[in-house]
Amino acid sequence: MRSVRLIPTALGLATALALTATACGPTETPAADKPAGGASSSASAADAGDGGADLTKDLADKLKKRGVDLEGWKNGEWKNWDRETWLREAEDFVNPVIEGLWDPARMQSAKSPEQTITTQAGASGTDPVPRPVQAQREKTPYHRNAAPVGKIFFDSPQGHMVCSGTIVKDPRRPGKSNLVWTAGHCVHAGKKGGWYRNITFVPSYNDLGKSPAALRNAKPHEVYPYGQYWADWAVTSGEWIKSGGTNQAWPYDYAVLHVKPQRGTKSLEETVGAALPVDFSAPAPARAGTIGAWGYPQAAPYNGVIMHKCLDRATRFTTAPATPVMYRIGCTMTAGSSGGGWFRVLPNGKTALVSNTSIGPAGRNGWLAGPQLGSGAKAAHEMVSKKFTR
Repeated sequence: MRSVRLIPTALGLATALALTATACGPTETPAADKPAGGASSSASAADAGDGGADLTKDLADKLKKRGVDLEGWKNGEWKNWDRETWLREAEDFVNPVIEGLWDPARMQSAKSPEQTITTQAGASGTDPVPRPVQAQREKTPYHRNAAPVGKIFFDSPQGHMVCSGTIVKDPRRPGKSNLVWTAGHCVHAGKKGGWYRNITFVPSYNDLGKSPAALRNAKPHEVYPYGQYWADWAVTSGEWIKSGGTNQAWPYDYAVLHVKPQRGTKSLEETVGAALPVDFSAPAPARAGTIGAWGYPQAAPYNGVIMHKCLDRATRFTTAPATPVMYRIGCTMTAGSSGGGWFRVLPNGKTALVSNTSIGPAGRNGWLAGPQLGSGAKAAHEMVSKKFTR
């Protein structure tokens, strides 16, 4: 068993965050919120782990009902972002596997969604701006030091996009989870659109921390050491689907993906050897202690291919009157780290995911904010878990 302790020595804090991996390592073939999600395949098909070779009839029928042929979709119809036909409701999510779509070059060309906030209306629930905490590079190889963390790639009307994500435990499939936690804005456009497309998760992306230039000549197993995992179901909050992108929706900016391997049959957790529990107790920022945020910042001055982390004590942040308080920490990570997990040590000594990167300030870097995960987030997690239980 590997157990790597991530010590925030630069902050002079005694707390340690432990991310554990038990796999043998990568190989070359590897609140009041309401959850809303949609299925793209049956539970039995997802459990079969066929990597998308035989797409279910349910998926083809779902597309056909919307006037889209499955083969047409795979051959480029997915590039049609007509607002009138853009699938946006909870039950509309579809994400057929397109073999070979996300090659290393396409991954490296992906950009980060800009999620910044320029106003702060709910000042009564906001603490002073935290001091910036300089993001630190994670040690390589990533699969030994931060195994649950990876990159999420997806397509939007703006082009190829990236976020970050974390493997989390599935209470109904102990040791065999296929669940990934990320931000709502990494899977759904919110008020202005619908579900993004071609969503795939790559754990330990760029495992050896190569530079962009070196990565262009890297072998596939160095780019995606455990392979690719396509989302076959997604759940985000009802608030995000209705109002995502507005100040009222940021406290609900979270999502859960169920994924399946593009190739092979093993679950994500079995393959990577790591998954973290989710803490839905939503402790007040003052009681949350030290929180660590991990991700792949892509916007300047970062390049999107190196995993970074920040550790700080959480403070309160509100985005609008009468909205839930969010966590805020000092951190210089930029867009691209969106959706990356925030971790804390529980009273029992275990590390758990407690939030995800949602927004940062416009015009400068220095802090990040993420939602508190309460009853609505727990319901979203449960919804995905139950969907894929035999």
